Amino acid sequence: MTGHIMAKTILAGSAALMAAGAFAAEADYPISPVPFTKVRFTSGVLADRQYVNRKVTIPFALQQCLESGRLKNFDLAAETMRRRAAGETTFQNRPASSLPFDDTDIYKFLEGASYSLQTNPDPELQKKMEDIIQHVKAAQEPDGYLYTFRTMHPDSPAHEWINQKRWLNDPNLSHELYNLGHFYECATAYFEATGDRTLLDMAVKSAELVNKDLGGDDPCIAPGHQIIEMGLAKLYRQTGDPRWLKLAAHFLENKAKRGPGDPYSQSHKPVLQQDEAVGHAVRANYMYAGMADVAALSGDQRYVDAITKIWDNVVGKKYHLTGGCGARSSGEAYGNNYELPNRCYNETCAAVAFLFWTHRMFLMYGDAKYMDTFERTMYNGAFSGVSLTGDSFFYPNLLESGGSTRSAWFGCACCPPNIMRTIASLGQYVCAKKDDTIYMLLYGSGTVDAGDAKFRQATNYPWDGTVEITVSDVKKSKFALALRIPGWAEGHPVPSDLYTYANDAPAKWTLLVNGKKADYKMDKGFAVIDRTWKNGDTVTLDLPMEVRRVKANEKVGNLAGQVAFELGPIVFAFEQIDQTVKTPWRRWFVTPDAKVTAKYRTDLFQSATKRMYDLRPREPQIFEADGHGVMTVEIETKDGKMVGIPYAWWANRGSMPMRVWLSDSDTSAQHAANKSEEAKVSVSYARGGMNPAAINDGFFPQNPTDIDIENFDFWSHLGGSEWVVLTFEEPVDVSRCKFYWFDDSRRGGGCALPQSWTLSWDNNGQWTPVESSESKMDEITFKQVKTKRLRLDIRQRNRMASGLYEWLVF
Repeated sequence: MTGHIMAKTILAGSAALMAAGAFAAEADYPISPVPFTKVRFTSGVLADRQYVNRKVTIPFALQQCLESGRLKNFDLAAETMRRRAAGETTFQNRPASSLPFDDTDIYKFLEGASYSLQTNPDPELQKKMEDIIQHVKAAQEPDGYLYTFRTMHPDSPAHEWINQKRWLNDPNLSHELYNLGHFYECATAYFEATGDRTLLDMAVKSAELVNKDLGGDDPCIAPGHQIIEMGLAKLYRQTGDPRWLKLAAHFLENKAKRGPGDPYSQSHKPVLQQDEAVGHAVRANYMYAGMADVAALSGDQRYVDAITKIWDNVVGKKYHLTGGCGARSSGEAYGNNYELPNRCYNETCAAVAFLFWTHRMFLMYGDAKYMDTFERTMYNGAFSGVSLTGDSFFYPNLLESGGSTRSAWFGCACCPPNIMRTIASLGQYVCAKKDDTIYMLLYGSGTVDAGDAKFRQATNYPWDGTVEITVSDVKKSKFALALRIPGWAEGHPVPSDLYTYANDAPAKWTLLVNGKKADYKMDKGFAVIDRTWKNGDTVTLDLPMEVRRVKANEKVGNLAGQVAFELGPIVFAFEQIDQTVKTPWRRWFVTPDAKVTAKYRTDLFQSATKRMYDLRPREPQIFEADGHGVMTVEIETKDGKMVGIPYAWWANRGSMPMRVWLSDSDTSAQHAANKSEEAKVSVSYARGGMNPAAINDGFFPQNPTDIDIENFDFWSHLGGSEWVVLTFEEPVDVSRCKFYWFDDSRRGGGCALPQSWTLSWDNNGQWTPVESSESKMDEITFKQVKTKRLRLDIRQRNRMASGLYEWLVF
């Protein structure tokens, strides 16, 4: 599939374009979002999230930035400049926080607060922002350089990631350009909110320095952590200066320009040759969004083709059911195709970056599938990053946990202000326009001023699929209204074969205008009503919702024999507090014949609900719907009732086990035959954080690609010999053992299958090798013994460690 962007000409490439000295003046996305300032949520999930964000998260983020020393870094940088101007040459200032990109938390706060000011003027908040901006302004060096960790300590780097010279370590970890990308975004947002040019002028001054230092071929710098490309695009839009768009394209084309680099930062090959999402997921998704901006604003079709292939790769092979991205904790990275563990990483920032990227894909193509994935990620993988009360956060977002607690803040705190700025500007994703067509992209009670007309949505979406839209203030009566028909209503959870519904029959949705069947045509997932409109016209879209069972593609090995549940765009999670089944949480199961129903509940999150009411006792207009319940799924099993809550709502009632994917069969008989669960485990060595009890906790991989199970390993003891002993309270009869070895060497880890192993039993105080009749790497059958202890001696491979998921005893 090929997308085409509007431009006077489709150019051969940005390098040729830079040589020509101009971008196509009228190039842009074919579809334009209705500004978030023209959208207001009045009730429901989106209104609640945005209100709590404004009342709690924004002031809370400012408080955390102040208490953690992030603002003080700007003061230290300014102090050093004053002392340098006075002739001092030795400086003792050290950063007040720990990471060179901590400056961006201030920038993201300013950006999110700027969005909030535009929809809800707040003189007190604006005064605080003005004060912070003066601190930031004082830290900018005379030539425009802005990076507190270097400025406060110019005679020697203040962090190991920083080179003695400017910019040279940015392709690795200095984050100088990453910081500026966020700064440019906050500068344009603040200018749009207030008309004050202070930050915008600083941003232009900074960009001029970057262009002077890095706009040529030497040094050839490709940003190590992308986002400056998006920031430069916004700066271009705001100023009209083509230098900033050229610079964004220049940075993209510098990737692998002088040979293959690290996939971690997407430098392994030129960006236009990439067709698979790899490396650090946040960097990757920011880069893909930046490529979309350069494509749209420059008219360079090659970028469109590249990011389309990459998007298809993500949604077809690397996309979690909850819309999360970046399976691996190692490198916070995308994994291999179909590597989608439940004990995943799925950083909140990666979900936010995916929202930016997939929305841009819609603006380019006009295909509803891009907003289908936007909706899935927003309601599940992104909203899970912040608590219902707005003051605690997740960095990774697991699909299975033995118990997790959100944190008030992090040493690396990129995620909290990132989700904050995103929720503050949610309105920009609701509606869009192209020529005489107005697109309704998201559903939620509220109002939209699309210019040609105003629209009021009344709905309890996502808990209910009925949406009533009333048209008013019609200025141009003839236009097409395009309503997104979600993929879930058409019988497919995602626009690929990565996940499917057990019952994939489309819902029998209906569309009425003024109570009568609408005359519409389908176009790229939208029901398009092209007619002459008048004030008071009503459009009723009814999207019947039923709980659907979800199965994963068979190539996702760890999800074989697993099932998940959805209602509309909502993925359900099962927390221990809601379950009456007696089965241990890691063995929860739902058979295909179990009765499944949806139920609206208002009693599950009363503490968070009370907090919301306390926040706004004088604003009853927020509560037009019946207020703060959630839709749940109830499943009757032979072992009791199971209840699922919306995934993004988990961990709001304390730390407890949670699962999204459940077994589709009862495995209790398989566990009953195993005797190892009765034993105590001892090992020769265990590093901090390693739990030897994982060896006999009863949970083991179902296939070689299942990496969800907790393991024990002997890393960092490499090579040599180690041992594991099982001790039973009473002697047991044993004649067979099975071992599930932990091996992450193919993923770049330090554990591999052992070189060899032996099994012994305690024979009256003497370790005696068993008399084996059959032995393989993962299993041994031997002459039956009666003993209270078994010992596994492991000979590790050279420079590698060994590990176990599970040791079964029969």
